[in-house]
Amino acid sequence: MSDKKNIAVIFGGRSGEHEVSLMSARSVLSVLDPAKYNIIEIGITQSGIWLTGEHVVDAMEAKSFDHLLPVALLPAPLGGQLYVIKDLQLVPLAKIDMVFPVLHGTFGEDGAIQGLFELADVAYVGCGVLASAVGMDKSLFKDVMRAHQIPVVDSMLFTRYHIHTGINEIMNAVEKSIPYPVFIKPVNMGSSVGITKCSTRSSLMEGLMDAARFDRRVLVERGVNARELEVSVLGNEDPIASIAGEVIPSAEFYTYDAKYRDNASKLIIPADLDDETSAKIRRTAINAFKAIDGAGMARVDFLLDRENGELYVSEINTIPGFTSISMYSKLWEASGISYSELVSRLIDFAEERKLTRDATEHVFDRSKG
Repeated sequence: MSDKKNIAVIFGGRSGEHEVSLMSARSVLSVLDPAKYNIIEIGITQSGIWLTGEHVVDAMEAKSFDHLLPVALLPAPLGGQLYVIKDLQLVPLAKIDMVFPVLHGTFGEDGAIQGLFELADVAYVGCGVLASAVGMDKSLFKDVMRAHQIPVVDSMLFTRYHIHTGINEIMNAVEKSIPYPVFIKPVNMGSSVGITKCSTRSSLMEGLMDAARFDRRVLVERGVNARELEVSVLGNEDPIASIAGEVIPSAEFYTYDAKYRDNASKLIIPADLDDETSAKIRRTAINAFKAIDGAGMARVDFLLDRENGELYVSEINTIPGFTSISMYSKLWEASGISYSELVSRLIDFAEERKLTRDATEHVFDRSKG
């Protein structure tokens, strides 16, 4: 009997960040040691079908699924049993010791799939249900930061319904409260999908309508003439923060294409900061991570106002990119932790987190008071 752990790497998913997830999964798979782990690739199609087999990332990119098997993980504590779906029956395939989710965006980074892992009673890398949901929801995240006296940029929240039924009233409210330029963002989305910088009323309308395509809740945020800084966080109860890096986007802001396609954006590591500001950013990143009950990993993004030096937390990414150009891994490499060691530590933290969950009693015995 092999004593190697079965690790399922799950990627793809029902999200506008499906393509980014495949890039991240390829990088993670490249450093998982097959001498140490039995690696099970699980790709989730954009329609939500779970598939496994050989070279799943390649198959997902080519959208060629004929050689793959449909699988399912049930929401019951069955020891991480993964089933093949065959002739409308569930056939046991393998026991999963741990899941490494590399799912960005909705249904992967928002607590949805983390809830499934909790119900299945299987260890998994990264933040739990609460931290994932709060971190993904840009509006709720800002509220939590404000409650912890962590500065964030002024914003307004609107729903898709009100955008579609009263967009003129919404634009009037925005123009009355926030000066141009403003940024329009889907509340639950990442990788800059659906984000628009707006400097006129017409672009404001276009931005609101575009963001509403990707989420039923839309955030309007005050624009800041800022440097974009990022810090990686690693750990559970006593997390550590990497050195800070700076993003100099090739576009007007860090768009999807600037992140993943044109290769013209610059990542400055370490960022050119004085010691006091650098220490403050790292300290604030850890505080933000703890405020949402983070676990395992996150990347915390900051805005440093060029005009007055004010520092704002922009957002937290609980499943940051793991591509070859990912800031998360690059920051740790510059801080002395290699990519392969980083993945190994994340697996260790997932095991540790599972032990803390197992220590929680779920049955109340009245006879014991």
